[in-house]
Amino acid sequence: MKVFIIAGEPSGDALGAAVMAGLRELRPDVSFDGVGGPLMQAQGMVSRFAMDELSVMGLAEVLPKYRALKRRISECAAAVLDTRPDVLLTIDSPDFCLRVAKLVKARSDVPTVHYVAPSVWAWRPKRAERMAHHIDHVLALLPFEPPYMQAAGMGCDFVGHPVVAHPQATDAAVAAFRMDHSTGAGPLVLALPGSRRGEVTRLTGRFGTALGLLKQSHPDLSVVIPCAASVVDLVRDLTADWPITPVLIDPADDPDGAMKRAAFGAADVALAASGTVSLELAAAGTPMVIAYDMAWLSRIIMQRMVRIDTVTLVNLVSETRAVPEFIGADCTPDRIANGLRDTLAAPGAQQVAMDLTMDRLGRGGDAPGLRAARAVLSVVGSGSADQPQG
Repeated sequence: MKVFIIAGEPSGDALGAAVMAGLRELRPDVSFDGVGGPLMQAQGMVSRFAMDELSVMGLAEVLPKYRALKRRISECAAAVLDTRPDVLLTIDSPDFCLRVAKLVKARSDVPTVHYVAPSVWAWRPKRAERMAHHIDHVLALLPFEPPYMQAAGMGCDFVGHPVVAHPQATDAAVAAFRMDHSTGAGPLVLALPGSRRGEVTRLTGRFGTALGLLKQSHPDLSVVIPCAASVVDLVRDLTADWPITPVLIDPADDPDGAMKRAAFGAADVALAASGTVSLELAAAGTPMVIAYDMAWLSRIIMQRMVRIDTVTLVNLVSETRAVPEFIGADCTPDRIANGLRDTLAAPGAQQVAMDLTMDRLGRGGDAPGLRAARAVLSVVGSGSADQPQG
C-alpha cells in the first residue's frame, strides 16, 4: 500500500507522523512518499524537499516565494500522478495542499483525503464547497465539524484532537516548578501572548499593563511566559518595561517541553491569545482568560464575516461560555485584569467545561493518529478499516 503525504508546517508534521504510525500498525506493508518534516521522516518518509519551504505565512512573506511555491505545487502533483499512490493525504496548509489536490484530481482518480477541516463554522463557509471539487474525505479535529463537510459533499470523520495525546506534567514536576518560580503565597500567572510577531507585538503591552493592575490586588503575583522559538527575543524586549518581571521559558533551554508542561500545570490562571492554546490549557486543567486583537482593518473585516459569538475553542466544544474572553475593542488592560481577578476568585468555575472539552475531543479513546489511520484506510477500501473507532 502506497500513501503520498504532504505537510507544510510543524503542526502538520506532528499530525502526519501520528497517522503514519497508525497506518504502519494497521497495515505493516504501507510505504510513504511525499513532503514532511523531521517527525514524519522519523516514521520512514524521505521528504522530496525540505518542508520549511512551505512554512510561509502572510502576503508579504508569500509574494517573494510565489514562483517557487507554484513550482513545488506542480512538482508534488506530478509526483502523485507518476507514482499512483493508493491515496493522497494532505495535511492542513490549505493554500498549498489543496492546490496540489486540485491538479491531481483533474488528471486522475487517486483518492484524496485532507486532514484538518477548514473552520467554515466560524467564517467563509463557501470554502467547503470549493474544497469538495477535489477532496473526497476530510479528517476533522473537532467533533462538530463533520456535518459541515458532509453538507458540502465530502465524507468526513472526527478523529480526535492531538491535544488529548499530549503528555502532562507530573505532580512532582508541578510542585518543583512552583517552588522554583513562585514568589510565595501569590498566584502564578501564565502569560501566552502568541507565537506570531504581529500578535505578540499587539498583545504584549496590554498583557503587561493588565498584569500590573492585577498586581495591585495580588502583590505577590508571579508571571511565567513559555515563549515560541520564533519570538523569544521579541518577547524579551517587549516585557523589559513590564511592572512585573516575568520568567521566560526559551524552547532552546527546554527541548523536551518538560518545563513548559510544568508551567501549564503549576499556573493558577493563564492569560492567553486566542487559538489552540486554550485546548492545551484545558488539558492541563488550567483556568484561563482569553484576550486577542488584530490590526484595525482586519478587525472590521472579521467582524463582518464571523459567524460565531465566541472564538475560544473550549467554549465552542463544550457548548458553554465558561471561559471569559476579551476580543477586539474589548481587549483592554482594565477588562482583562478584571477577568483575571474573577477567574482567580472562582478557579473551579471552568473545570466542568474543560473536562467536557477533553472528553469530546477524544480523551480516553484510541489515539487520534490511529483513528485517522482507520479513516484513511476506509477511503482506500481496506478491510483493516472496519475496526470500530475508539
